[in-house]
Amino acid sequence: MATSTATGALALTPEQLKSVRGALASPRRLKTEVLGGLVVALALIPEAIAFSIIAGVDPRVGLFASFTMAVTVAFVGGRPAMISAATGAVALVTAPLVKSHGLDYLVAAVILAGIFQIVLGLSGVARLMRFIPRPVMVGFVNALAILIFMTQVPELIGVPWLVYPLTALGLLIVFGLPRLTRAVPAPLVAIVALTLITVSAAVEVPTVGDKGALPDSLPTLFVPNVPFTPETLQVIFPFALAMAFVGLLESLMTAKLVDDITDTRSSKTREAWGQGVANIVTGIFGGMGGCAMIGQTMINVKASGARTRISTLLAGVFLLILVVALGDLVSLIPMAALVAVMIFVSVATFNWHSIRPATLKALPKSETAVMAATVAVTVATHNLAIGVGVGVNVAMVLFARRVAHFVTVERSVTQDDGGPLATYRVDGELFFASSNDLYTQFEYALDPERVVIDMRDSHLWDASTIAALDAITEKYRQHGKHVDIVGLNEASILMRQRLAGKLGAGH
Repeated sequence: MATSTATGALALTPEQLKSVRGALASPRRLKTEVLGGLVVALALIPEAIAFSIIAGVDPRVGLFASFTMAVTVAFVGGRPAMISAATGAVALVTAPLVKSHGLDYLVAAVILAGIFQIVLGLSGVARLMRFIPRPVMVGFVNALAILIFMTQVPELIGVPWLVYPLTALGLLIVFGLPRLTRAVPAPLVAIVALTLITVSAAVEVPTVGDKGALPDSLPTLFVPNVPFTPETLQVIFPFALAMAFVGLLESLMTAKLVDDITDTRSSKTREAWGQGVANIVTGIFGGMGGCAMIGQTMINVKASGARTRISTLLAGVFLLILVVALGDLVSLIPMAALVAVMIFVSVATFNWHSIRPATLKALPKSETAVMAATVAVTVATHNLAIGVGVGVNVAMVLFARRVAHFVTVERSVTQDDGGPLATYRVDGELFFASSNDLYTQFEYALDPERVVIDMRDSHLWDASTIAALDAITEKYRQHGKHVDIVGLNEASILMRQRLAGKLGAGH
């Protein structure tokens, strides 16, 4: 009977594994979700404190933001098992506002950013994800893995020598234990084991408590003390808009990554407006705002094997319990344990296949360039939004350049009752990149008085192409020759009728 049950569990589809009801009915799956949430909560504590310092606010602001974000997204988010909390990307955006105007203006900006995200989500901004090329996605993942690793390096500099063997032991556990058993998440074992060692041996190493004071009370409602005037809106508007876009981009990219890892689909539209709702709730409780966290999400999905909203909810609940009720115990966790966990996450997150010599040799150089640009800019700026934006733009430029060379123009001269006739057959998609060269493909001086341009194998995509055709016909007119443009499809005819002669060609 037990064998049959195990076989049935193994036969579950990826979509069935997302079911909360199914997880609650299976003790084995429920244990995975609970332990996954616990490991994430432990990993969130030093991260939230560090991001609070970056933003220039009290550690409690970041910790409470992580709690409210995780719990709210567990109910309203579109991607099960994804973790949302206070993040470095949002902290970097809001730090100047905190420095110039204080916490109240930050909270007002967080609430406004949430409103923006709801509007953007309902207006379909998530559909823009399909325009992000795969090399950008791979670059995003690799850059994030590098950034996760880089954030751990300071924890290994200027520390007692015992930190190094402890970190090595932690790495041995997180990498080696899964080869023996997956009954308990390896990161949790590493955290517990290293904490017991440092406490029992009474060794002096950096701990979570050294990062900042943990709160000793529950979060309360917070009404920002700001004047409701146009001047206030003028101050918080740019920060709120930047926060909304950065948060959505990182959240939707992370959701897509989790989709790929779990072989399941998620609602990006729901995730977009869900992030907005979570930021509004976070602002109401005085939090610093946030978005999806790829590092903690990878701990939850890859290291722990969680698949449902239960782990996301419990990550927030455990976080609050740990910092409020068990703060003294949590403060004893050595940072070496969390460093080992995050290094494991960075190694597991990095797409090693993408940098294999065989892969690089097979890929077009343009795609490798896009991936490299995304990684380089993201790592240089420590801003995922900027890196992805640059990657997408590089991909667009290289794509346009490549497609532009696919247009061919073939010339032939024939004789009929009307005399000599030059025919040009244009083959390919005509847009701003390809149509710029079209003007130079004709023999204006050598052609006879009658010229036909056959467009049956091409399509006009933009005003640049219409302007190019206007310039060609004008050039022939100046040579006293007549041009007929034939074979246009219906959409191209309508565009030409609407724009021909109105774009200033030849002036």
